[in-house]
Amino acid sequence: MRLASKVALVTGAASGFGAEIARTFAREGAKVSLFDLNGEGVRAVAESIGSSAIALRGDVTVAEDLRSAVDKTVEANGRIDIVVNNAGWTHRNQPMFEVEEADFDRVFAVNVKSIYHMSRAIVPLMRSQGSGCIINMGSTAGIRPRPGFTWYNSTKGAVNLMSRSMAIELAPHRIRVNSVAPVIGETAMLGAFLDKPDTPENRARFVATIPLGRLSRPPDVANACLYLASDDAEFITGIVLEVDGGRTI
Repeated sequence: MRLASKVALVTGAASGFGAEIARTFAREGAKVSLFDLNGEGVRAVAESIGSSAIALRGDVTVAEDLRSAVDKTVEANGRIDIVVNNAGWTHRNQPMFEVEEADFDRVFAVNVKSIYHMSRAIVPLMRSQGSGCIINMGSTAGIRPRPGFTWYNSTKGAVNLMSRSMAIELAPHRIRVNSVAPVIGETAMLGAFLDKPDTPENRARFVATIPLGRLSRPPDVANACLYLASDDAEFITGIVLEVDGGRTI
């Protein structure tokens, strides 16, 4: 098992990429805390995993909720080796000045400021442990931006660069930081990312822009996170790992 004896905390774990990351980590031997605003959903995923998982309800935009998640995970398992900042949000596809300020604030709070809050909660612990792994969920949107998503694109550009900067600053403490950048995926957020109704024809138009000929799937992203979290990647830090079927080439 590639994560035997490891303890992980995954945000946005009630569905989609986050739920699959949690399942994959548990299957590979990790004890996993699943954190999400959707309390019922995250409990269901944790129950499906079994005794190696615990469900924690909270909001990634609230610093106290993240500190509580860290504290409860340590109380249950003694340490935290891996954090996956997976929770994400978007605004709908529209011209940049039609995005309301509240929507702008929300997308930056969930996608960017949450990592600031989590870092303040987890980095002191990882420093005291002498090691740690942080994986931030970026996006191909931060590399190859699409019209209609200017502010969302900007959040993911921030995540991608933030991860590289964190990696440099935290390397002396043996804390690795990387970003995973998926292309649009088969999750509940798919409809928001298409600039037209989610029909087979409109999906096909977007898929035609991906050289490997399909959207990303939760196992694609989970397996990328598994590699970065495992000892196989012990010398890997500061990368943006594109899980995109070649779209950003």
